[in-house]
Parts: sequence; structure tokens; C-alpha cells
Amino acid sequence: QVQLVESGGGLVQPGGSLRLSCLPSDSIFSIDAMGWYRQAPGKQRELVASITSGGITTYADSVKGRFTISRSIVKNTVYLQMNSLKPEDTALYYCDAKTGGLDSWGQGTQVTVSS
Repeated sequence: QVQLVESGGGLVQPGGSLRLSCLPSDSIFSIDAMGWYRQAPGKQRELVASITSGGITTYADSVKGRFTISRSIVKNTVYLQMNSLKPEDTALYYCDAKTGGLDSWGQGTQVTVSS
């Protein structure tokens, strides 16, 4: 299993920005796909954005145009840049790594959007 360390969550006002980081224990190019999921209280975990080892990205409709997933080869890190944040983006955000059909999850980082 891949170990994942997330960081970057916090409290931000509506309209603000945050950047989440996910550092995997393996090279990001050895991982089939990495993604960010979120889970709000009382709701199911949902995919926010993902990126394959080939660089193909996918976004949830609710975040298109506001969030950007990217990766740094040098830092072996996957990022989620979140702009124009809304209160409904409040959730626990998890990093996920898919390898060989198996999922590895980070511990989660809290994002709270509130005035």
C-alpha cells in the first residue's frame, strides 16, 4: 500500500483560496491515478478531481473552473488548488492513490469555508 501525507487544509472565507498537497511514499509515476475526494457530514464521499499517471485530469461538475489538480515531478507531490471557495465545499478532503486496482487513502485534511 502507498502511504499518503496530506496538508494544506484550514479555515477560509467564501471566495478565498486554499492549496492541498499530497505526498505519496511511492513515485507518482508508479501510481496509476491519484485523486482528491471529500466527505461532508452526513454525506457520501465523492470524487473531487483526479489525475492519471499519463496526466489526464477529471473533475466533479461542482468544482470545474474553480479547482485545479496538478503534480510536481521534482517534489513528487500532487496538489489541489481550490479557488472561489464556497461554504458547500466544506468537507474532509482525502487523497487517494490507485495502484493495481487497489486504493490507498490519506488521513484527510479539513477544509472549512465560512465567514
